[in-house]
Amino acid sequence: MPVEFPGAAATGTRPVVEVRRVVIDDPLVEPLLRELTEEYVSRYGPEARQEMTRYPRDAFAEPAGLLLLLLEDGEPVAGGAYKRYDEHTAELKRMWTHSAHRRRGLARQVLAELERAARAAGYSRVLLTTGPRQPEARGLYLATGYTPLFDLSADPLTIGPLPFQKYLTS
Repeated sequence: MPVEFPGAAATGTRPVVEVRRVVIDDPLVEPLLRELTEEYVSRYGPEARQEMTRYPRDAFAEPAGLLLLLLEDGEPVAGGAYKRYDEHTAELKRMWTHSAHRRRGLARQVLAELERAARAAGYSRVLLTTGPRQPEARGLYLATGYTPLFDLSADPLTIGPLPFQKYLTS
């Protein structure tokens, strides 16, 4: 589904960003998996590679899960997924924005698309966890209405994973 990129009017351009539901084996997913793995390793060390193989490949498949990409001119620029956590809760995973396309609001758009899809799939709550060395992700989730399930005043590096939740409204 093509949508205009929010904020494009400020630059005078109107790139069209297509939202596409994909499966993990789609070749368009490869940049997401590769760059996200590199990002995790650069921030958390080589053992972070394990995160990318933690869940079965079908965990992000419909109807219980979803993997989506934002495409610009047919190329993936951002993406994310959710998987079933329980009957009422989806867990967001694999949030990614291509390094050349950051600071454009694409992660916020991915988040909104995932929330919309999770709500349509019958979920009423979303959980997610980010790492303590991802302050931009922490800021995004706080800015988009997620409730931190940790002490915000504590040093994130002393906490470990940073869990959030959000109740989805109709």
